[in-house]
Amino acid sequence: MNTRKPEASQPITGRRLSYIAFAVVVIVYLVIIQLGGRLIEGWADEDDTFSTRGVVFTMVIPLGLAFVFTYLVISALGWWRPVTKDDRPVSRWVWVVPIVLIVAILAGIDYSALADKGWLFVIALLVATQFVGWGEEGMFRGIGVTMLRNHGLSEGRVALWSSVIFGAVHLTNVFGHGASAIPQAIMVSFAGYFFYLTRRVSGGNALNSVLHGLFDFALLSSTAIVVDQQIYAGAFAPILVYPILAIILFVRRHHIEPSRDTGETVRSGA
Repeated sequence: MNTRKPEASQPITGRRLSYIAFAVVVIVYLVIIQLGGRLIEGWADEDDTFSTRGVVFTMVIPLGLAFVFTYLVISALGWWRPVTKDDRPVSRWVWVVPIVLIVAILAGIDYSALADKGWLFVIALLVATQFVGWGEEGMFRGIGVTMLRNHGLSEGRVALWSSVIFGAVHLTNVFGHGASAIPQAIMVSFAGYFFYLTRRVSGGNALNSVLHGLFDFALLSSTAIVVDQQIYAGAFAPILVYPILAIILFVRRHHIEPSRDTGETVRSGA
């Protein structure tokens, strides 16, 4: 049972964003990362993430530019409040989502491999992955969720379509990773829903942004930072997040939304 009453949703002020305009914004965001990243890699003659210099030129710079673009768009729309604050609470048990993510992050980081790379590398990778977290959460859980709500969609559909869009844009990885990008996009859609719930239960877009970045940091630290890196047992922790949270959320799916009248959990298909 959830004993708190949801606050009344604040009206969304600022400009209105059409579906087509949002698609254009997302495409520009992807071009900055994909095309801009390749141009920077070619200019710097770097194409891997095995060195500090490589991380800076292949990740930090293009992802940083995409991050700046995202928050310039938010400013232009006048959407700082609806993007950074979420006034649609969920039942308190949903805190299990960020808690499971935090446990997976702590277990998934390959501390030994990072120690071998040195502190400059670690800082560069942390900055790069935080740019990913804040950039993607700002774009998809921030602008995307706000845009869908502004079009009058129910919260269940907002959750569904913001997650589907998030997964779909990762299909652009097919150009670099082939057909393996398809199952990745499906997994990313699930991750999008986990970050969406984290946004709602925490009441803002900060915690999901930080955790998103740290989740990617953990994955990269255990799979892609040194040549011929041995398999790290903790690397399975972030992978296990998906079935664990999927099972919990499926079982408790009718108890996510709190009642607006009594504060008790209602049964909802959303």
